[in-house]
Amino acid sequence: MKPLRRTQFGNSILRQTARRLTKSEITSAETQELIKDMKHTLTSIKLGIGLAAPQVGEAVALAVIVIRPTTHRPDVDPFEAVIINPEITQTFGRKKPLWEGCISSGPGSTGLFAKVPRYTKIKVKFMDDRGLQHHKQFEGLQAHVIQHETDHLNGILFPDNEKDTKSYMT
Repeated sequence: MKPLRRTQFGNSILRQTARRLTKSEITSAETQELIKDMKHTLTSIKLGIGLAAPQVGEAVALAVIVIRPTTHRPDVDPFEAVIINPEITQTFGRKKPLWEGCISSGPGSTGLFAKVPRYTKIKVKFMDDRGLQHHKQFEGLQAHVIQHETDHLNGILFPDNEKDTKSYMT
């Protein structure tokens, strides 16, 4: 496993719609290696909880999520997922703003943060790292992160969803 170089805001790959993967592409050695390297990158830099393939220069519809308790989020339930070709099929209730950042918004621990409104409960259709299809419901932080990563795969960056520009901070 190797840490991957992250793309930064301004790189055109972050504004592209990522290419959907077929089951045979998902199970290929190349994609499996990308997944391992993305997980390693995400967990070794410890700056975020989600990483989409375009953020490491690959324009494919794949994201890795690793949520762990921290001093800022001590009560969070651990969660790990690989979501491929995700589609949000249903949203519930109103949007709720949560602090959000992006490891592509700046180098190191610096970057842009804002309170971004997202649905607190969603249903998502996606494939896992074995190419199996799922249709699951997610809530809270998991739902928030999945929406952020799905946006990345559609060329949308979190400032595009920001309603209260007064919440921006670095």
